[in-house]
Amino acid sequence: MSNNEKIIVGMSGGEDTAVAALLLKRAGHEVVGLFMKNWEDDDDDAYCSTRQDLIDCAAVADVIGIELEAVNFAAEYKERVFSAFLAEYRSGRTPNPDVLCNAEIKFRAFLDHAIALGGARIATGHYAGVRCVDASVGGVREVSEAGRSRRFELLKAADKSKDQSYFLHRLSQAQLACAVFPLAQLRKTEVRRIAKEAGLPVHAKKDSTGICFIGERPFREFLNRYLPRTPGPIRTPEGRVIGEHVGLAFYTIGQRKGIGIGGVKGGGSEGAAWYVAGKDMEKNELVVVSGHEHPLLLKRSLRARGLSWVGGSAPDAALACAAKTRYRQADAPCRIERVEEDLLELAFAQPQWAVTPGQSAVLYQGEVCLGGGVIQ
Repeated sequence: MSNNEKIIVGMSGGEDTAVAALLLKRAGHEVVGLFMKNWEDDDDDAYCSTRQDLIDCAAVADVIGIELEAVNFAAEYKERVFSAFLAEYRSGRTPNPDVLCNAEIKFRAFLDHAIALGGARIATGHYAGVRCVDASVGGVREVSEAGRSRRFELLKAADKSKDQSYFLHRLSQAQLACAVFPLAQLRKTEVRRIAKEAGLPVHAKKDSTGICFIGERPFREFLNRYLPRTPGPIRTPEGRVIGEHVGLAFYTIGQRKGIGIGGVKGGGSEGAAWYVAGKDMEKNELVVVSGHEHPLLLKRSLRARGLSWVGGSAPDAALACAAKTRYRQADAPCRIERVEEDLLELAFAQPQWAVTPGQSAVLYQGEVCLGGGVIQ
């Protein structure tokens, strides 16, 4: 990457994107900040921080000395991400909208807009890395020579506790080729230090958590606006009815709190908590089990569809690899039992807890993210 490129940085109002922009400016690039508004249904809601985030972005841009633009992608977000989010919940699955948002908004709508602004690449504050591989000779190079076949690899971040490659596994080679991740080699503590020493006004701002369009509001309260309540029985695997659920869409596999049966004694060890273990969509029944280590919560295999291979092609079935079935999970050694155009079957060396339909199963070979699919 030459140090005189025009790079458009997606800025959220937080310190990670602020430091990403700062580092690129210090490296000699022409940097333009772009604030993306992806949600506008409840701008006046107490949980919506869009206005303050834009104000924070403007303050950061002023300190760094870069231009800042704002763009509204709310229509694209509702069409490409939110509609799929609701469809998954209606089907009884638990989707991860951040995965789809990265592929469809932050690295598609944003990338298209950045190119229109004359940007050579886009940058974000994700904790992840990218490197170019010279496929014609099989070696890793910073920049491949003209005429050689190039391939890009998505890498884990140096700070494993913050690594976000899981959320980026659906990116294409074309998207990855245009991406810059300035925080790839930094730990979160270093990012905070850089922000504070540079006098960035967001250096002490709390990191945002949860799904972007829900913010800090109660999740069930949000879903109530869009999904109907369809109550039904809560039962044990043995068929014992012990309560009533408010609608299968409002529960996820492995859930312990908020089931509404806390006072009911289980069939396991004395005082063991209840966990959601399954959903019978045809009968509208929620299946719960007693105890964290109940066999129905442990899976040695899974099937995934909606596959996307960030490396450009599906991995070989004989490849030794590991997988994450949810964010912040440790890599779990696994074996590829079957991989086809739209079917991936994995077998794990050790049982995995609360494998959840709708979440992503993401494969890794060491530091390299290979891609993955949606758990069925």
